[in-house]
Amino acid sequence: MATDTHGAAESAAGMPQLEFGTFPNQIFWLVLALIAIYFILSRIALPRIAAILAERQGTITNAIANAEDLKAKAAEAEESYNKALADARAEAQAIAAEARAQIQADLDVAIAKADAEIAAKSAESEKAISAIRASAVESVREVSVETAQDIVGAFGGKTDAKAIASAVADRMKG
Repeated sequence: MATDTHGAAESAAGMPQLEFGTFPNQIFWLVLALIAIYFILSRIALPRIAAILAERQGTITNAIANAEDLKAKAAEAEESYNKALADARAEAQAIAAEARAQIQADLDVAIAKADAEIAAKSAESEKAISAIRASAVESVREVSVETAQDIVGAFGGKTDAKAIASAVADRMKG
């Protein structure tokens, strides 16, 4: 039975937190613990957390401002690049046009020189052809006169050189 009373005493006691006799003591320590936690958090932990959050916010704000500045600089650099590219293209076109004009001028000079040389050689050729024609006509006349004299002589006629030359000349005129 002794063990029964001991087991009954233990079971009657139950959980010490739920004993109504110790509630004022438990409430005192609970309030004291909450006040200590509040002071520790409000004086030490929360200011550190607030400082860290403020520092992070400042870092984020600075990073965003720097990013916007860099974005503006990049846009400005792109605009400068596009302007420089357009200027370079315009300059290249101007240089190409100038080169084309110079080449055309040189070509015109060379063509004019070639035309002058061709005209001179053509004039010389015309003179040579005229000389050849004149000598050919003269040679034909001489051959014609000699042949006519031979033919008249072969038929037994009288060979009058002046008459034969005038007959050949009349025939050659038309």
